[in-house]
Amino acid sequence: MGHDGKYDAQEVTRLTLTEEPVGLGTLRRIWKSPVEIELSAQLEARLHRSVEVIDEIVSKGETVYGVNTGFGLLAQTRISDRELSVLQRNLVLSHSVGVGAPLDHRVVRLAMVLKVIGLSRGFSGVRPSVPMAILSLLRHRIYPIVPSKGSVGASGDLAPLAHLSALLLGVGGAEQETAEGLEKLDAAEALRRAGLDPMELGPKEGLALLNGTQISTALALAGLFAAEHVFAAALAAGAMSVDAAHGSDAPFDARIHAVRGQRGQMETAAVYRRLLAGSAIRASHVDCTKVQDPYSLRCQPQVMGACLDHLRFAAGILEVEANAVTDNPLVFTEQGEVLSGGNFHAEPVAMACDVLAIAIAEIGALSERRIALLLDTHLSGLPPFLVRNSGVNSGFMIAQVTAAALASENKSLAHPASVDSLPTSANQEDHVSMATFAARRLTDMAENSGGVVAVELLAAAQGIDLRILESSGELQTSTELEACVRTIRERVPFYEQDRYFAPDVEAIQELIASGWFRRVLATGEEGEASLLTV
Repeated sequence: MGHDGKYDAQEVTRLTLTEEPVGLGTLRRIWKSPVEIELSAQLEARLHRSVEVIDEIVSKGETVYGVNTGFGLLAQTRISDRELSVLQRNLVLSHSVGVGAPLDHRVVRLAMVLKVIGLSRGFSGVRPSVPMAILSLLRHRIYPIVPSKGSVGASGDLAPLAHLSALLLGVGGAEQETAEGLEKLDAAEALRRAGLDPMELGPKEGLALLNGTQISTALALAGLFAAEHVFAAALAAGAMSVDAAHGSDAPFDARIHAVRGQRGQMETAAVYRRLLAGSAIRASHVDCTKVQDPYSLRCQPQVMGACLDHLRFAAGILEVEANAVTDNPLVFTEQGEVLSGGNFHAEPVAMACDVLAIAIAEIGALSERRIALLLDTHLSGLPPFLVRNSGVNSGFMIAQVTAAALASENKSLAHPASVDSLPTSANQEDHVSMATFAARRLTDMAENSGGVVAVELLAAAQGIDLRILESSGELQTSTELEACVRTIRERVPFYEQDRYFAPDVEAIQELIASGWFRRVLATGEEGEASLLTV
């Protein structure tokens, strides 16, 4: 299924939520395809106990933030019992002030699931009917239209989650995923198709829906999943560039990396060894006089290994956050207490996203340097700009310029977002995380680096083909890299002379985004089968 919202019934992810955390593999499938979810009996029981505590507080006339008070700086304002439902409805409507293009429906779907996970833990004081309504929307492939901008990442993703929740009240719009694509619906029609009536919220339910880091976390996970695909493709591209440029595989020797001991470095070096093993192109120049390759070839395990370590670090943080309870206040049923805290503050997500942004930028930056190397005949020994009869033909000249533009853009986007903060709510909420932007930029960054790596894959495939041609077919690359070249050539022909080039790059970007390289690299025999998993 692609961005257009078309899906195959066989792709539907089905699961029952229990007390056990939901793993990254399941979250990845939810991002990719529709989902049908049930709550276990244990979670339903937790929800009932949680709302009983809230009901008791209301009946006793106790004052609890968000249950019978205003919000933010208005927390000291007591709300009468007859206005509690209006309070929660007004909260959702007043906070629905997002701007910008709508979020991708896959991100919204994932955020809806994360919200259900958080609510169903039984610390939010909501009736079972609240998460059940979200599950009904998910079952009918109906997703609220959520503007992409307007959250500072504390107190939770207020504006985007308000838009997500407004649909339950019969307000706003939605998209329904069908076999033909995405269909836009108004709120009334969306609820009708899901078999729902507009909801009247109970005490605290609006606040529980709006508080939380689910939008930031869903955006971050989408960025992580896209980055995994780009990372894998960049490993393959880097190995192809080594062979195309008559580089050495000696820098990937396991002994070099063992004495440093960095896990990601050792594992990526093993991948390069596997990908290059058996290359006749490599064997043909094993005794050449060249002493050392440029860093972009030689230091790939050190750079890509560091990126892998930090992808894993961020993935671990995001997996925890996906299963977290991040609204406020929280209901502790065993003690019958409601405690105010700050789990909505998305600093862990923001910092993880900043780490991801650096890794994504570095993947693209290193790839762009290898493209430049391949195009420079003095460094690569290949025809200038990777095309025969250059001069008449410009070859890959401007493709490298595009790669440079994308890599440069990522350097600006990689500036840490978590170090910024602007006070909100009359200085009651005086430090915020900016996690939503930190996460939202990741998809753009992964697309940028994906564009760079696509150009490198084309350039490296061209270089390998040129090596084969100059040897009259006697020299071949490794079996693993030949499979990569063949897959590229199924989509893009050899660059014989200048042609309209943009569709070629787009075709390889789509190949990267499909996860093909990630699937290929996950089948190794040297311990790297878990290379891209936590």
